[in-house]
Amino acid sequence: MKSNVKDDVCYAQPKNLEQRLYIANDFIKRFKYPVPFGVDDMSNQAEGAYSAWPERLYVIDESGHIAYRGGMGPFHYDPKEVRTWLAARYGEVKHEEKPETKPEDKKSDDKNPDAPAGTPEKVPAPTPPRKTK
Repeated sequence: MKSNVKDDVCYAQPKNLEQRLYIANDFIKRFKYPVPFGVDDMSNQAEGAYSAWPERLYVIDESGHIAYRGGMGPFHYDPKEVRTWLAARYGEVKHEEKPETKPEDKKSDDKNPDAPAGTPEKVPAPTPPRKTK
């Protein structure tokens, strides 16, 4: 996707769990993702068990059980409904409003101004496994 190229988040399809975990950890670091999440094994068992096709939203509770199962998409897929459900169960989330930055105000060479000094600009993608004969 063009947005992946723009955001420099293009990776080769992982061939093993180590590569899959590398990509997940890179995501956490790049986007400062605050919520824990799971990484499926290479057989994609979780995808099969919780497949959201057609589109569907699930919430898995702290004990690992399905606490919310949204309607099947596209006609009953409702992100607002799950947001309301989450707010009723866990409380409303208040987001701070950030002032919009005009494109001309951004420096083109500042990839991550919040990163500490000495932080690398890019995290190298995992090395694909070598084929042996």
